Amino acid sequence: MLENKSDSIVNKVYEFRVLKRMSQSDLAEVVGVSKQTIFVMEKNNYFPSLLLAYRIANFFGVSIEEIFTYKKGGNENAE
Repeated sequence: MLENKSDSIVNKVYEFRVLKRMSQSDLAEVVGVSKQTIFVMEKNNYFPSLLLAYRIANFFGVSIEEIFTYKKGGNENAE
């Protein structure tokens, strides 16, 4: 399967983090990454590894799909 360069992953990391009243540094420490990683992820400039996505979802007690959404080819509808 060829990768479509316009495919992306959008996330709700910021929303979940703010609801827990956590700083980027706090979340980074819990999931084992740098504050910069959380910062760029929240700006949708970084797609986390599957392992990191699971760590984040598990920390917030939700499924990966509740935080990370695959967007195919720039389409507004998630697939």
